[in-house]
Amino acid sequence: MYYALAGAVLADLGLASHVRTETGRLGTMAVEAVADNPPSDQLLRASREYVADKARSVQTVLAATGPTLREPLLDRLVKRGDLRRSTRTTFGLFKTSVYAEGDSGRRDGLMAGVRAVLVDSVKPTVRDAALAALLYGSGTLPQFDRDIPWTSTVIARAEELKEGNWGAGATAEAVTRTITATIV
Repeated sequence: MYYALAGAVLADLGLASHVRTETGRLGTMAVEAVADNPPSDQLLRASREYVADKARSVQTVLAATGPTLREPLLDRLVKRGDLRRSTRTTFGLFKTSVYAEGDSGRRDGLMAGVRAVLVDSVKPTVRDAALAALLYGSGTLPQFDRDIPWTSTVIARAEELKEGNWGAGATAEAVTRTITATIV
């Protein structure tokens, strides 16, 4: 999950022109910060700062920033009402946090956008295309079979998105496509 979270953050940073890609040593994809354009969001800013001093490979950025994202993102989702957190005790000894969907309706909106792209072949927004590609590339898309049927047509469309075939777009969209394709 760390790679998927970090991938989503990098995609957001690319879309908002906070980072750009370049070909690194040995032909690998590197990410570098765009000067004088830090994001206002603290979670995005922390990932951008990791590449502020020098360009780093996408895989390095994912490995370094991914593990730091889970808890702050969960806290943010609980605070916003997208998730509800409760505590459960296992074997009478171990306390564990358990999460359930909140009442915000955000999940339904996100899933509707991804479903429209994958099932109904609607031209994707960059965010929906990146989300669909990240869900597919992380191996979690089959878990959403109730909302998005796991069919050969859906798999083929998700594969296109994973490869960066989103259609023509602006520079920020191209950066996001490149980052997402590299991640997945």
